[in-house]
Amino acid sequence: MNKDYKTKINIDYGFEVNKLRPITTYSETLQNAQCANLHKHPRAQIISCDRGIMEVVTKEQIWIVNPSQSVWISSFEEHQVYFPHHVNIISVFIDASKLSHLPKNSFAFDTPDFFKSLLHKVISFHNPRRFSVQQSRVVEVLLDEISMLKPTTTFLPTSQNKRIKIVTDALLNDLSCRHNLAYFADKINVSPRTLSRLFSKELGMSFGDWRIKMKLMEAIKQLEEGKSVKEISFDLGYENVSSFISTFKKHLGKTPTNYKI
Repeated sequence: MNKDYKTKINIDYGFEVNKLRPITTYSETLQNAQCANLHKHPRAQIISCDRGIMEVVTKEQIWIVNPSQSVWISSFEEHQVYFPHHVNIISVFIDASKLSHLPKNSFAFDTPDFFKSLLHKVISFHNPRRFSVQQSRVVEVLLDEISMLKPTTTFLPTSQNKRIKIVTDALLNDLSCRHNLAYFADKINVSPRTLSRLFSKELGMSFGDWRIKMKLMEAIKQLEEGKSVKEISFDLGYENVSSFISTFKKHLGKTPTNYKI
């Protein structure tokens, strides 16, 4: 996956410790950008967007996020965010004083219209030094909604296991790669059976399922970039377009041309 982005941004709102300002917000239109560094902060964070796609990466997972989804980043979770092409980002940072009843782990989730409206509402407050009574009520509603969020399955698990990482990095760096499990097992000096067990243990899925999910996430990204179905199928190493379309529809419920970004 390409991470050669021209613009690097620094956002400091996540580092504020101030229970009188329990929520701070950030919104901007970005293009071909990324956060300056892999980072973590005491405030938890909601990352969402109104346009475009984002790639959110933690040590354990990768999410390709479109406008119908958002990501919850827990306090002190190390992460990096990439913004290919034009992205209208919406981000909310929650002070540690409000986290006791909120999710402890990071995850992506489908964004209900009501939740997206709440995000826009708190952004419209423009980060006051102290919240009014009315604003505080809206903040509490947002926090209640966050406490009830459920993870989506649209994510790519990763692992810091050295042997698994050699294989997954190779696949991520060559999306059209057709080498099988036995090929990679030989590369890391283990048996195919051992590598298969490592994938199940470390990533919760088989080698084949992980590669399919990786390709589908990249396909969603390339669709947003305006690439044709034919181009994408070639880039991802499918033998023909119909095979790609069939796999896409089987796993995502729609053909690539009908997939709503």
